[in-house]
Amino acid sequence: EVQLVESGGGLVQPGGSLRLSCAASGFTFGNYAMTWVRQAPGKGLEWVSNINSGGVYTSYADSVKGRFTISRDNAKNTLFLQMNSLKPEDTAVYYCALASGTRGQGTQVTVSS
Repeated sequence: EVQLVESGGGLVQPGGSLRLSCAASGFTFGNYAMTWVRQAPGKGLEWVSNINSGGVYTSYADSVKGRFTISRDNAKNTLFLQMNSLKPEDTAVYYCALASGTRGQGTQVTVSS
């Protein structure tokens, strides 16, 4: 069974940083591209970032480019999202996901003073 479990969310002040993790199991993690998406209160899912299976190629939404960094550790079956210079508009539930649409339960990120 495919499982994706996000962690690392929390409450942070504007300008702060958080590092999200996604522990994957039930599939050969290193064979798949991975994605972070988010959902702000009252809004739809928003794509945040992609990374290819080998971790070499990455892409970002314009709203997070230069502030967020996606990475992965295939030996540990774990996906990461380093978030710096956080803004209130980054407040959302963050999910890691496969291209199939499978995603975890999410982790809440709240940026507020």
